[in-house]
Amino acid sequence: MPVKLKNSQIELLVDFPTENYQGPRFDHCGKIASLKYEGICLSGFETGNKDADQNTGKAFYNEFGIDLPLNFENTPVGDWFHKIGVGLLKKTNSPYYFKNIYEVKPLSFEAEYSTTKIVMECTSPLLMGYAYKLKKEIELIESGFKINYYLENIGNHEIITNEYVHNFLLFNNQSIGTDYQLNFPFEIKPELFIETVNPENKVIIGKDTIMFHAAPNRDFFFSNLSGNELVMAQWTLINKKLNLGMSETGDFKTNAINLWGVPHVICPELFLHISLKPKEFKEWSRTYSVFKL
Repeated sequence: MPVKLKNSQIELLVDFPTENYQGPRFDHCGKIASLKYEGICLSGFETGNKDADQNTGKAFYNEFGIDLPLNFENTPVGDWFHKIGVGLLKKTNSPYYFKNIYEVKPLSFEAEYSTTKIVMECTSPLLMGYAYKLKKEIELIESGFKINYYLENIGNHEIITNEYVHNFLLFNNQSIGTDYQLNFPFEIKPELFIETVNPENKVIIGKDTIMFHAAPNRDFFFSNLSGNELVMAQWTLINKKLNLGMSETGDFKTNAINLWGVPHVICPELFLHISLKPKEFKEWSRTYSVFKL
């Protein structure tokens, strides 16, 4: 059973590492499966189907190393490599791709929780000179929640990776469309996007906002929203029909921001670059706030 964190406004369901999603992509440590604000659900599912298979994302799943996990390139086919927060994955003869299904040796986690906070942590095995400790604390605040992270390099080689939360957002089961508006605290630079997927031209790119001409029927995707400029890690999503808004704010700056969406979710992603020499550690946080317009 998931842990329910609850206060007067917020209800958060968090799955234990050994429950539900066991795939090779998303971090198993503190899988936030749903968010409600005053009884209104603000999260959705990657596939749009809550009964979909357990290899897909939901709500506020995060991931380390989406492009290239630790030491993947030097790992022989058939051997194992680290996927931070997941465990060891067995390498196939294909280039790494985050949607591939890899065999997993999961990590062992310790967990403590109360009615408003859960803490999970793990220590990886040493593999080809790489090892780490990971700790995640999810705590309710008055009108939202905060995720605190701790990552320590306990191996012999430098750890270079990134981390982001794949926010699967959907307000009160209302499909993505003209009532939604996504705001950023920086100038959006379409001419510097690495990739643009907007097949129906229903997504409107403004100076610092993203809106919709009409409800999309197909996937949309934009990468490198800030044009590699180092900017405040923040987005704010509002729904004018529901008079509700929600924001994520990191305590770091980012130069990598992506947006993916489909008719049933919109997913802004704030990436954190991580570089840790042996014995170094990094702490960071992400704060989510919900508010009425």
